[in-house]
Amino acid sequence: MILELLDWAIIGLFFIILLTIGYVASYRAGKDTTNFFLSGRNMPWWVLGVSMVATTFSADTPNLVTDMVRTGGVASNWQWWAFLLTGMLTVFVYAKLWNRSQVLTDLEFYELRYAGKMAAFLRGFRAVYLGFFFNVMVIATVSLAFIKIAAVMLGIQPAPALIGAAVIVVFYSGLGGLKSILWTDLFQFSFALFGAVIAAVYVVGSPEIGGLSNLFAHPNVSDKLSLVPSISQPELFISIFLIPIAVQWWAVWYPGAEPGGGGYVAQRMLAAKNESHAVGATLLFNFFHYALRPWPWILVGLASLVIYPDIASMAEQYPDVPAQYMQHDFAYPAMLREFLPAGLLGLVVASLIAAFMSTTASQLNWGSSYLVNDFYGRFYKPDATEKQRVRFGRISTVSLMVCSILLALVLQNALQAFQYILMIGAGTGLIYILRWFWWRINAYSEISAMIAAGTFSLIFILIENFAMIRLPDGMVDIFGFQTSMSYWNVIKLLGVVFLTSASWIIVTLLTYPVDEGTLRSFYKRIRPGGPGWKYIVKRAEKEGIELAKEDNLKWDVPTGIICMILGTMMIYSLLFMTGNILYGNFGSSLFLGLIAAGSGFMLTRYWGKLRME
Repeated sequence: MILELLDWAIIGLFFIILLTIGYVASYRAGKDTTNFFLSGRNMPWWVLGVSMVATTFSADTPNLVTDMVRTGGVASNWQWWAFLLTGMLTVFVYAKLWNRSQVLTDLEFYELRYAGKMAAFLRGFRAVYLGFFFNVMVIATVSLAFIKIAAVMLGIQPAPALIGAAVIVVFYSGLGGLKSILWTDLFQFSFALFGAVIAAVYVVGSPEIGGLSNLFAHPNVSDKLSLVPSISQPELFISIFLIPIAVQWWAVWYPGAEPGGGGYVAQRMLAAKNESHAVGATLLFNFFHYALRPWPWILVGLASLVIYPDIASMAEQYPDVPAQYMQHDFAYPAMLREFLPAGLLGLVVASLIAAFMSTTASQLNWGSSYLVNDFYGRFYKPDATEKQRVRFGRISTVSLMVCSILLALVLQNALQAFQYILMIGAGTGLIYILRWFWWRINAYSEISAMIAAGTFSLIFILIENFAMIRLPDGMVDIFGFQTSMSYWNVIKLLGVVFLTSASWIIVTLLTYPVDEGTLRSFYKRIRPGGPGWKYIVKRAEKEGIELAKEDNLKWDVPTGIICMILGTMMIYSLLFMTGNILYGNFGSSLFLGLIAAGSGFMLTRYWGKLRME
């Protein structure tokens, strides 16, 4: 028995509190789809912001960070740190636009912005593609981490562990919809964050690790501490820093970091009381996600290199764990089991279960909202009553969970799924940024982008699997061309981004624009402004039609971009200030703290200049 009675008591108490919160919050949630999927559009910023970050804080997140740290050092986290730029652009430019749209799901946007059969096709296709297939992949990735936690800490086989947790998640998410999820997220995030911090403190303070100074001086760790890869190592510098910070953040669609906002982030913005609450929620999310959470996971990942320097050492310690699960990300749960005492182990296990459930519940509700509003209610049964829509939402919630469990049982590690998701979304990001501000983009633009991204990603994956010869020392041979695996990953990403972007831009220029009536209606509701809409505004003025009141004509996107830059500086400075404090570099941490304070002060000055309602 891995856990003792005290551990099981703590886990049991956690489930009782969770289900109680979910049940109490479910009051009136099933009244209609607006309540079930958007909690009545009256939620405050702090609840929504915490819910966003709770959704991204899944059981697979510490495993993913551990994998990155073990294989590429602390600087390898730039593969996801770079998405802060996307997040801050969403905060200060797109959050208020989403809230103005007043759609039920972000896919409903397609028939607000475009028109005709192709807009309807795009909405329906994305509903099934994202709501079902893509969502199942994300939930399966989360479930894979839970499998590893169950195997190491609970001693439970994968299928029973997942089924047990899934029943509880489906119960409260299906019962109360988004409102239950939001309030349980508040509890679960607090619990999960506390567990992550406590775990890092105990692991680093253990006799085997000997504190921070001994950890950082260890030969397995000392060369992995750099916050930014050295330019003297061009392979690492380009692959894990330059490409993410220069290209990936705006070019790649990734759940939770969609360029222009989308998915469950857009769902929370649509559930906000008003534009100000939508902006405040997304800013809080980015602060928690990037400035507050990473270091506890990073420290455990570094410490794991001392105890388990390679995969073979973990496999030797855990011979009963199936080989497919024995990857670098397995080190995180292995470290927790190795060092945490009774009682505390149960607390941390419960916190990881909380992380798993918060993400899974949000993904289920978000995916179900697509299937109900953008497929079932739009195409299959347009005359469905609110009661029928809510019932279909609950049925789709169960179906998504079952399919996710089946896929999770064949995956191997979180980094593998992360890289595949990046590939599938490569090249589509720019269109999601520009469609709000350039009238010429149409439904064919988005359809061609999806087709191109999927096609070119598949071509590169086929080349990698059937034409690549792996050579010694991390080198590969592709059709006689030899390069490192890191450079090949860069070539793949840039290739898909360039080919996809070129494809949709050409298609946009060769196809007819959206009809002017739809464009005018969109402009009047959203009021995006800017030079990209001048043609439409001028044509309307010639016909004596005013698309926006005089006080709404001022374009504040440049001010929003300034706020984005200041907000990015502030959060990165806080992130690296914390790192330098842990490293003992107090001079650098003071300097970074001053930058964070100065950026924050300037941000408050410019933020007040943004037009919000």
